[in-house]
Parts: sequence; structure tokens; C-alpha cells
Amino acid sequence: MKLLKPFLIAEGGINHNGSLNIAKRLIDLASKVGFDAIKFQKRDLSICIPEKQGKILRETPWGMMTYLEYKKKIEFSENQIKSLIKHAKKTKIDLFFSCWDINSLKKLNKFKFRYNKVPSALITHTEFLDCVAREKKLTFISTGMCNISDINKAVKIFKKRKCKFVLMHCVSVYPCQEKDLNLNLIAFYKKRYKCHVGYSGHESTVSPSITAYMMGANYIERHITLDRSMWGTDQSASLSRDGMMQLRETVDKINLTLGNGKKRFSKGEKLVSKKMRYWL
Repeated sequence: MKLLKPFLIAEGGINHNGSLNIAKRLIDLASKVGFDAIKFQKRDLSICIPEKQGKILRETPWGMMTYLEYKKKIEFSENQIKSLIKHAKKTKIDLFFSCWDINSLKKLNKFKFRYNKVPSALITHTEFLDCVAREKKLTFISTGMCNISDINKAVKIFKKRKCKFVLMHCVSVYPCQEKDLNLNLIAFYKKRYKCHVGYSGHESTVSPSITAYMMGANYIERHITLDRSMWGTDQSASLSRDGMMQLRETVDKINLTLGNGKKRFSKGEKLVSKKMRYWL
């Protein structure tokens, strides 16, 4: 048994809190730890925020403001995205975005990112799925917030458009309790859809991601943060540097520890046996 080296995705998400400096530090962190890619999010707020939701008042680091005003604070402009692209190239890590609407998808297409991501919230938005699939980029499809019938429809769209995809097993609770992770779905997805399967975790621990890898998830996505005590809805479900290091180092060691499965009586064991087998 030999496992493929996992592709590790650092989900910067909105953990930058609108700070370009923090976003660049997250890129640096992901690169230094050895993750393969880092991802942020992009929204057209005129589409993604319902009017009623936008008017709700919220306490933020910038004071009390409406939800829409808060969202505007943390949304990157195209010039800021260009700055992040330049920084990611310098640190030699792939950067891409999960778009939350068709307008954002079309606007970001000019940057020629290597990958696309369908957030769990959008897996039932069939028009959006078709637009993503038409771009023909390797797409990570998160499977939280939906039923099997929704996944069936998404897979059908991507197969119709001949767009390569990875189903990312996901439970969209932040943070998610370990008892609710249902990692056996990884094997189920592989058998049912005959495709690559990954894992997008929202738990506050590291070990389930390692279990997911051992069960065949060759792509692992985890939210990352500079500090889990920072303000923001996703910080507590994210990995900081120590957790990221633990994940990276552990999965790198797994093939080393698996060996070739053939029983052998090693030279080292023979030396030990001479001390312990008193009857010889």
C-alpha cells in the first residue's frame, strides 16, 4: 500500500478581516509550512447579500455597523487581488479564489487561476455550476449543506462539460464536532462517482484530516489563521501554524511508516534478539 502525496489547500477564506497585510502573511505561512495552494473568497455583494440580511446591525472591530457595511470592509478589490497574485508568485505557492456568484467568477477569469472552487453553499446553484464547469479548470466541489441528489446533479453537470473535478467531503458547521464528521463518506463517494475525492475540514483539530487522507482523500483543505483568537466567524475552525505543521509533517511521514508490507527479520532485530532469546 502506498498513498499519493496529498495536495494541501490552505483556506484563507475571510480570515484576513479585509487586511491585505494579513492576507499576505497567510500566504507566507502556507508557503513556509509547505501547503500546495492557498485560497481566498470573492463576492459581488449586490448579489450575495439579501437586502434584509444586509440591514442587520453587527458588532465588528470597526464598531457597530450593518452586515452589508461589514462585508464591504472585508472584500478585496481587483487591485488588491493583483497584489496578492504578485505576492503568491514571489512565495511560490498557487493562489486561487472561490467565487460566490457568476459575476465574480467572470471578473476573476481574467487572472487565469489554475483552479476553481465551488463552496458548499453553491452546490445547488446549477447555473453557477455550469458556468464554472465551462471554464474547464480542475474544480474542487465542497459537498456540505446538501443531499445526495444535489451531488448527483453537480457531478452530472461537470461530466457533461468534461471538466475535471474533485468532490470534497465536507460538513458545513463551524467548528464541526468530530462525532459529526462522517468520514466514511470518502469511500462512498469514490465508489459511487468514480472520481477523485478530497476532504474540506472545519473541525478545530488536526487528526481527522489525517484519517481522511488514510481513507483516500488525496486533497485536504483546511481553514488557516494567524491566531485562532482573532475576530471572525471562521477563526476557531481554522488551523494556526502549529496545527498546519502537524498536518504537513504527519502526512509526509505516513508512506515512510507504511513500508512495503513484506515481513522481514531486520539486522537491527537480529541484534536485539540475541539479547532477549536466552534459550538460544
